[in-house]
Amino acid sequence: MALKIDNQLRPQRLLPQIHRLFEKSGEKILGIEKSWNPRKGTPVFTLKGRYTSLGWTEWTQGFQFGSAVLQFEASGEKKFLDIARTKTVQLMATHVSHTGVHDHGFNNVSTYGNLLRMMGEGRVPFNLCELQFHELALKVSGAVQASRWTPIAGGGGYVYSFNGPHSLFVDTMRSLRSLALAHRLGHVLMGERDRRISLLSRLIQHSEATAQYAVFYGEGRDAYDLPGRTAHESLFNLNDGSYRCPNTQQGYSPFSTWTRGLAWAILGFAEQLEFLDTVADEEINELCAREFGNGVRREPFGKSRRASNPFAGAVSIRALMLRAARATADFYIEHSCTDGIPMWDTGAPNLSRLGDYLKRSSDPFNPWEPVDSSAAVIAAQGLIRLGHYLASRRDTRSGDRYRQAGLTVARTVFEEPYFSCQSRHQGLILHSIYHRPNGWDGIAPGQKVPNGESSMWGDYHARELALLILREAKGDRYLTFFSGIGNR
Repeated sequence: MALKIDNQLRPQRLLPQIHRLFEKSGEKILGIEKSWNPRKGTPVFTLKGRYTSLGWTEWTQGFQFGSAVLQFEASGEKKFLDIARTKTVQLMATHVSHTGVHDHGFNNVSTYGNLLRMMGEGRVPFNLCELQFHELALKVSGAVQASRWTPIAGGGGYVYSFNGPHSLFVDTMRSLRSLALAHRLGHVLMGERDRRISLLSRLIQHSEATAQYAVFYGEGRDAYDLPGRTAHESLFNLNDGSYRCPNTQQGYSPFSTWTRGLAWAILGFAEQLEFLDTVADEEINELCAREFGNGVRREPFGKSRRASNPFAGAVSIRALMLRAARATADFYIEHSCTDGIPMWDTGAPNLSRLGDYLKRSSDPFNPWEPVDSSAAVIAAQGLIRLGHYLASRRDTRSGDRYRQAGLTVARTVFEEPYFSCQSRHQGLILHSIYHRPNGWDGIAPGQKVPNGESSMWGDYHARELALLILREAKGDRYLTFFSGIGNR
């Protein structure tokens, strides 16, 4: 069994849930704004219903203030725009020049990017100084992100994670938005001897590396090669640039699938497919010819690993990314409970004690393994975007399947027990998991596994998902991270 897709569900039917979500969302944003002391760091996830700052890097502050941007867009209440503008100026500058993380697309696109997008879409008045301020921040952010670069043997490379140059994280697919916006704004990374490094080139190469090493396709790569499975981390030998093995930081094992990483892949590939649709084939083809010539990449996993050389041009690049998007989306659908909520990891050690858990709705209060609602809200948006992309290519049947799957998941997370309707709890979406191996997730009295808590990324992406559906239900312009940006 798997996700039971409701093929009759329409965005308009979700409007009552979305209006309720944004009503409660506003209360929670104001509550956190009133109680949170920035000197404590960044709110990351809740313990006993209150946001705490425990974490390993500053990767969630953009979600905090980005949530206020989305709240303004959904509600029209200017106080949320004022919070977003003020706090972005006061607290986000260090994130723009942060050389130690791969999270620029999370922090800076959620704040500077959303604010610039709304101006480009005419949702806030035009202000030249403000526009130039946001554009400069996004240009720098994209270049700093792209500078975290490790070449791969045989060609290509990747934006390395905060673990170091040997580490490719699947999460970074969604963070590539910083490179996309900086390129769209006409920016490049300047290297030694004034070498102009294309941000689009690094975006494409990182996408190719993620599709090749972090996503599995059932081609016998190893004994655990299931189609659509993802590895959280891919490790490389820095002495010769060769790939070594899969790994994980937040999942159960390198050979199982941490479902939030899977969700980042679905959404990241779908969004980059949308972005590349705005880039002319000629630009991509010229880039490939200039930087990669006519050389054929070495195939580390056998000739069947790819149907064609992705550096051959735009058609091959889009085909590679679409293959990864569809494989991961199918895996998510097949390995979620019938209501669309996944367990935190598909190989978690006590799943067998749950019996045929994929044949019934999720139970966040089960005594054996936690679910992860944050993976669900991220994946739901990715499924909708993938469906929209395929429908635009007249693949209506596949497009409808993914779109309806995303709407079905959204309906689940917008209702109890996942929607947090209690004002005393600072979170918006309950039953999110942060770092199960490290034991960072709180376990309530009387419970055996973590549940009942929220995360800043889960709450932000629930708002982003709700806004995407809200705009479609109202017949508004389709929401993308690059709408109205770079069109001057």
